[in-house]
Amino acid sequence: MGDLGQFLPLLLIFVVAYFFMIRPQIKRQKDEKKFAGALKKGDKVITKSGMHGKVVDLNDKDFSCILETMAGRIKFDRSAISMELSKKLQTP
Repeated sequence: MGDLGQFLPLLLIFVVAYFFMIRPQIKRQKDEKKFAGALKKGDKVITKSGMHGKVVDLNDKDFSCILETMAGRIKFDRSAISMELSKKLQTP
């Protein structure tokens, strides 16, 4: 029983770290992958670097998309699109 008492605080730290750090990160990654898969032509999005644009074309081969901006058309990887900022842009 004494040996178990020594490892209990370490085990408790791991459980707390899992529920407050690891699990939310996994959920966020799943949500971002789902968001990138649900993109469609005509969606207004914001990239993680802050560029605003409208999705013109989607390429499933290399998981990229072409955005139309005021500067012209630019090809981006779908993972470069910010889920949070794009959702804020969509809500009125």
